[in-house]
Amino acid sequence: MEALEVAGKKVLMMGAGVSGVAAAQFLAKRGARVAINDRKPMEAWTPEALRLKEQGVGLLAGDVPSWLLDQIELVVLSPGVPATSIPVRYAERAGAEVIGEIELAFRFLPGSLVGVTGSNGKTTTTTLIGEMLRDAGIHTQVGGNIGTPLVSLVESARDDGWTVAELSSFQLETIRRFRPLVAVVLNITPDHMDRYESVTDYAAAKHRIFRNQTAEDLAVLNADDEIVSSWAGALCAHVVFFSVRRELDEGLFLRGREIISRTRQCERVLLTRDEIKLPGLHNVENVLAALAAGLACGASPDTMRETIKRFHGVEHRLERVAETGGVVFYNDSKATNVDATVKAIEAFDDAAGQIVLILGGQGKGAPYTPLAPLIQAGVRSLVLIGEDADQIEKELRDAAPIERARDMQEAVERAFAAAAPGDVVLLAPACASFDMFDNYEQRGRVFKEAVLERMKAEG
Repeated sequence: MEALEVAGKKVLMMGAGVSGVAAAQFLAKRGARVAINDRKPMEAWTPEALRLKEQGVGLLAGDVPSWLLDQIELVVLSPGVPATSIPVRYAERAGAEVIGEIELAFRFLPGSLVGVTGSNGKTTTTTLIGEMLRDAGIHTQVGGNIGTPLVSLVESARDDGWTVAELSSFQLETIRRFRPLVAVVLNITPDHMDRYESVTDYAAAKHRIFRNQTAEDLAVLNADDEIVSSWAGALCAHVVFFSVRRELDEGLFLRGREIISRTRQCERVLLTRDEIKLPGLHNVENVLAALAAGLACGASPDTMRETIKRFHGVEHRLERVAETGGVVFYNDSKATNVDATVKAIEAFDDAAGQIVLILGGQGKGAPYTPLAPLIQAGVRSLVLIGEDADQIEKELRDAAPIERARDMQEAVERAFAAAAPGDVVLLAPACASFDMFDNYEQRGRVFKEAVLERMKAEG
């Protein structure tokens, strides 16, 4: 594929976060004349962003002047910047090409690509695919929406290797030629309703992952998800389904305690559910999707089984933190929407005790009422934090006793006080973190620190 020519081009990078800084560095290194913009005042920029000036990158805070937009030839968007924003539309009308950071990376990226998207489970599935491919002896790197910007992986990619990328709906909005040879969609549930007009619009952004696939490519779809499974008939790529609810004529599925791979020619047991260390049926879905991708990339069933048996998940995803006073603390700070919190609660269906649930943060416009039946059945108490606490209490006040906390430390104290021996204290906020924290990772770390402080207090 012909790479994008950027040398000498006037480029505006919008968004000075991690991916924006990485893209600006990438472009400047290749001879582009780059300016980076962020609406935050300059004093709120990170040191990494401010150091771009040393590499010849112009720094612009606040609104971009129209005279500059008239000159720009290429606009590269960070995921948090909507393509519908006024300066982006202005630059596009003036003749600039508008792409996102993952599209920029793809224009230069050697080798083959696995793309993983969905409302929930992306990080776990992406990480697991990466580990399975590495364990199979395949040169593999992992990035995208999972820590390392895709553009930062270009130089380390190899023609004979694979890049596994977690992809958000925001990132997929701005692709043009981006083409994963293996595209995985895990599920679609309401999320980011503060950005999209409807679930249909949100799903359409996810669907863009298939935009450039051909009959030579593979689409891995959740057969149990009504929206995702409905896409199969119109895709150019070969479709492989996975299911935890029923047997499939072809695909990967759960039958009793066994994980089965079935083709027209044969059927094979890949592993048992008991060999999966991750709690919850939703994680069985993630394993099925990862297996389908791994098989497509050339990993052997035997090596993948061994990887899965060793895989204990990733930080901030149903992460067991500690036990004190007979109460076990779990960090699921990545549960940033209601459906993720549903899955987190369901993962403890077989627990001996009840759950004390810490909820709240920056809401995304989706209702919290789907949580009510699960809370009534298995949650002893709710501890609410963050700016959406009033709305959560309004919708869930009859589901369980409710307490309020000013910060995470107080939330942990109140949760521990409400718990009985044998219970689980679960941070699964159903909200974004930006009202109180930089990101969900910081929220999870603060929770874990508060738990460890609680353990010290217990002696």
